Amino acid sequence: MLMEVAEERGSEDGREEYTKDGTVDLKGRPVLRSKTGRWTACSFILGYEMCERMSYYGIASNLVLYLTRELHEGTVKSANNVTNWAGFVWIAPIFGAYIADAHLGRYKTFVMASGIYVLGMSLLTLAVTVPALKPPSCGNGVKDEDCDKNASTFQIGIFYFALYMIAIGTGGTKPNISTMGADQFDDFDPKERTQKLSFFNFWVLGIVFGTLFSFTFLVYIQDNVGWGLGYGLPTLGLAVSVLVFLVGTPFYRHRLPSGSPLTRMSMVVVAAVRKWKLAVPKDPKELHELSLHDYSNLGKFRIDHTPILS
Repeated sequence: MLMEVAEERGSEDGREEYTKDGTVDLKGRPVLRSKTGRWTACSFILGYEMCERMSYYGIASNLVLYLTRELHEGTVKSANNVTNWAGFVWIAPIFGAYIADAHLGRYKTFVMASGIYVLGMSLLTLAVTVPALKPPSCGNGVKDEDCDKNASTFQIGIFYFALYMIAIGTGGTKPNISTMGADQFDDFDPKERTQKLSFFNFWVLGIVFGTLFSFTFLVYIQDNVGWGLGYGLPTLGLAVSVLVFLVGTPFYRHRLPSGSPLTRMSMVVVAAVRKWKLAVPKDPKELHELSLHDYSNLGKFRIDHTPILS
C-alpha cells in the first residue's frame, strides 16, 4: 500500500519531516508536520463550527414564528418561504465546493463566504431592530390574524435579502470547513490517520452543542426578550467564530485547487467507453503508469484495482 511505503521512508538524518500528502501553506510551500495541522489547527476549526451552528440554527429554528408574528405572513406562506430558503441553503454548497476545488482553494473560498455570511447576519439583525426596517407592531393583545399592519415592500425586501445573503455565505463555508479539518491530518502518517477519525467525532459533538444552545437558550430569548437580542447574539457568535478561525491561519495546511472535478469525471467516462472491450491484465500493477514509489513521491494516492465488478 502507498501509505505503508510512505511510513517506511520516515524522516531522514533527524531533520524535521514535511507532510507527504501534498499539503502546503498559503504561499504554496511544503509544510512541516511538527509546526502545522493536527489538533492545534483543528481546535480553531472545531471552535468555529460550534459557534457557527449556534448562529445558523439561532436564525433557522424560529424563523417561521418571526415571519408570522412580525412580518404578518400567513402560516402556509411562512412555512413555504422558510422551506424555499432552507432548500437554497443546502443546494448552495454544491457551487461553493466547486469554486474551492476548481479555482480559489478551500481557505480563500471560506474566508470570502464568511464575509458574506457575517454581512447577511448583521443586516438581518438590523432588519429586526431598526424601527425603519422592522415591520410595525400590532400592539399587545392583538392576534396575528386580526392584525392589519403589514410590512412594507422595502422592509420585506431587506429581510429576505439578508436571509439569502446568509444562504450564499453558508454555501461557501459549509462544504469547505469540514474538509479543511480533514486536511490537517496527513493520511501518510499512521498516527495522524487515526487522529482524523477522532476529529470527526469531536466535529459532530461541536455541532450538537451549538444546535442545542440555539434550540433552547436563543429560542427562549427570541420568544421572551426580543428579536433584536435573539438575532444579535447569533450574529456576535458568528463574528467571533470567524475571528477564531482566522487566528489559526498560521497553523493550517492547505490543498491546492485541483481543477474542475467535472473534467476529471468526464475523462473517466470517456476512457471507460473507449476501453470497455480491453481485457483486464493479470497483474494489477500494469493498470498504473507509475510505480508505487513514484506515487508516494508525488504525494498522491493510487487507486487499486478491485475485482468486485469483473
